[in-house]
Amino acid sequence: MLGDAVGMVLTIFIINILYVSLNTVRLLMTMKGYRYRAAIVSVFEIVVYIVALGMVMSNLNDIANIAAYALGFGVGIIVGMKIEERLALGYITVNVITKDYNIDLANQIRNAGYGVTSWLASGRDGERMMLEILTPRKNENKLYQRIIELDDKAFIVSSEPRQIYGGFWVKQVRGGVKKK
Repeated sequence: MLGDAVGMVLTIFIINILYVSLNTVRLLMTMKGYRYRAAIVSVFEIVVYIVALGMVMSNLNDIANIAAYALGFGVGIIVGMKIEERLALGYITVNVITKDYNIDLANQIRNAGYGVTSWLASGRDGERMMLEILTPRKNENKLYQRIIELDDKAFIVSSEPRQIYGGFWVKQVRGGVKKK
């Protein structure tokens, strides 16, 4: 009897981790515009949800089942976020500000296969070079490392664009970094 109760608690916990992970990934896919993939994930998500909720609802007087459901929910959010980080869906825009013109940061980043738009900007302490780089999120850390290798004093800010239209990335958006 105790073995059955422990098995039920563990099953509820694991199933709810799976449900919330799917829910988190589906929500992030929806926000990033992957509507058909999100719809497919939602089918699996709802099946898992019904199974987990049914297990808890069939025995509401067992506090361990409710606790397992709640803990599984919390852990599922963390697991879902980790999965999305690994999937690295979407693109980022990286803005770089440098004061060192001698290293020609823009062309060195271009030679690494990235599209770079650059212009002269004015900062508090004088002229700066401003660079804007669009890259798939899966290349984000590699890009940061390259920038820091070239200019360890560069100021770097990134954001996620909501729409991409025209320019260097018209043909590249689905294929990743342009190879030379």
